[in-house]
This record gives sequence, structure tokens and C-alpha cells, in this order.
Amino acid sequence: MKSFEIVQSVLSVIVMILFGVLFGLAIMPSYFLFMEVKEITSGKSDLVEAAGFCISLGLGYIIWGIVLLLICGTMGGIFRIRKEEGRYPLRSFITIQWAFSLVSHRVAQMFLGLVIPSFLATMYYRMMGAKIGSGVQLNSIKINDASMVTIGDGVVVGGDATINGHIVESGEIVLAPVNIGDGALIGGGSIVQPGCTIGKGAVVATRAVLPKWTEVPDGEVWGGVPARFIKRVGE
Repeated sequence: MKSFEIVQSVLSVIVMILFGVLFGLAIMPSYFLFMEVKEITSGKSDLVEAAGFCISLGLGYIIWGIVLLLICGTMGGIFRIRKEEGRYPLRSFITIQWAFSLVSHRVAQMFLGLVIPSFLATMYYRMMGAKIGSGVQLNSIKINDASMVTIGDGVVVGGDATINGHIVESGEIVLAPVNIGDGALIGGGSIVQPGCTIGKGAVVATRAVLPKWTEVPDGEVWGGVPARFIKRVGE
């Protein structure tokens, strides 16, 4: 146990250094843009210089964010969870692998909230390993463990909804996939725990909490804490 704690501590430091470097690399394109604009506007009027500075600053921020998503998506995809559904010791290398992916996602969240919903957010989650259908609207930055999540066509995930492919209990990390059927709606602020299956056209109401391994049949509305059947869609 002691040796694992040492390894975990060392890897934690390495992760912080690694993502510090990657964070800096994401800034590089914006830096070059800023320097190019500065050179172009040098010697011009104060108004032109000020406009060039402000425009390059704004565009630089957007470029930084997009590059950051690409870097984090790549890193998260490399370290994505590839284990089958099951329970694993918390003091194991699967936890370290999961942590690398989680850190990637948390770094990406610094910019992700500004591009949801959009093709950029969808692209990012796909890079992280999520299986996402067409016509999907992802309004949340809290789709965790993306490689454990499958989202069908036309699904809408509401703002601040949380979808987890893992949970920690009794000294173990529990991994289980989340499957969301075509046309389903995940309400804003709701929580979907690992192992849940949400049927086609089903609705998880706003701020509902689906406990782990809950199955919501096709076309049903579930709500509450914990979530329970309320009615059929359209009734």
C-alpha cells in the first residue's frame, strides 16, 4: 500500500507539470497572433494600436480555448478508461488511468462552457471517447468518463446535467457504461449515475437523480430524488 501511495504522489506531480506544459503550449498560437498584430500596428495611431491589441487579445483567447480543447481531448482519449464494467480496487493503476482522463476533462472545462452546445463541444467529447449520434445537443460540461457514455441520435443534454461512468464506494472504483437512447432528454441539473440505461424518447426531469443501474424504459418521464416513473411522454 505504501509503495502505491508513493507512486500515486509522484504521478500526481508529473500530471501537474504535464498539464502546465500543455496549458502553455495552448497559448503559443495566440502569442504569435498577438506579436504579428503588434508588429502590423506598430507606429500607427494610438486608436489603431489599441484596436489591434483588443482584437488580437479577443481572438487569441478563442484560439487558446480551441487549442486547449484539442490538447485535452487528445490526452483524455489516450488515457480513457478501457476496462469492462466492474469493480476495481481504488488503490490500483486503473484509478491512476481514470485520474489522468479526469484531469484532462477538468482542464478543458475552463473553456468548454463557452462552446456548448456546438460542434466543438461534440468534437471534444468524441475525442474523449464518447459515442455520440447525429443531431445531438450537449449543453453540459459535466459529461464525465466520456468513454463510458453512449448517446443516441437527437438527444438533448440539459445545462449543468451530470453524467457519470464511475462511482467510488467501499474502497473500490465502480465502472459501468451509460446508454442514452435516440431522442431522449436529460433535464438540466439532473444526475445520471453509472450503469443507467435511458430508453428512446425518454425524459429525465430537471434535477432528477438516477441511481446507478437504473433503467428508464422508452417513452417514459422520470423525476425526483431518487428518480421514479411519473408518466408516459405525451400524457
